[in-house]
Amino acid sequence: MLEAPDPRALAHFYSDLLGWKITKEESDGAVVAPSEGVGYVAFQLSDGYVPPVWPAQEDAQRITMHLDFEVVDLQAAVAHALELGAQEAECQPQDNVRVMLDPAGHPFCLYVDADSS
Repeated sequence: MLEAPDPRALAHFYSDLLGWKITKEESDGAVVAPSEGVGYVAFQLSDGYVPPVWPAQEDAQRITMHLDFEVVDLQAAVAHALELGAQEAECQPQDNVRVMLDPAGHPFCLYVDADSS
């Protein structure tokens, strides 16, 4: 469950990013899920939402979780995420990983398997 000031918009971002379907959409929340499997990501309205800061900084909203998505082509995946409204984080600690920020400011990682590159 990710909190957001506009959960429906964030659900549409992740639906477009991942190619997952929106399985539930209401004014205060939404859910996206892959066509196969048992996992899903839900989004809920948070009027007082404050985006986390990456990397962590003293006296700032800390990250409590982040999502990782393995991709085949890192450069293409980053370009796609940017087209959808994500931002690339300034701090990039690994060559095979790109830390991104979704439109609500949640960090997520796109990565390629370092063993297969």
